[in-house]
Amino acid sequence: MTETRSAILSLAGLLLLLLGSALGVIYSKYQSRLLFVEIQQQERELDRYEVEWGQLQLELTTLAEENRVEQIARDKLKLVMPERDKIIYLKP
Repeated sequence: MTETRSAILSLAGLLLLLLGSALGVIYSKYQSRLLFVEIQQQERELDRYEVEWGQLQLELTTLAEENRVEQIARDKLKLVMPERDKIIYLKP
């Protein structure tokens, strides 16, 4: 009788360990899926930032063109190009 009871307790213990292990696998799979979803969101956000960075680089290039800067200096700031003989060159 005690052998049967001992076997039943051992079997119940093994079943509990198996159930705990199965729940652990389920939980870790769930966590990995959550992380995968987060990685996907971060990659989409990175793509958006890269597109925005490219647009800003293009805008910067456009705004920094020499003729545009010169035009704004003339029109808005009323600056004029000095005569050649009034230009002083400094050597470093």
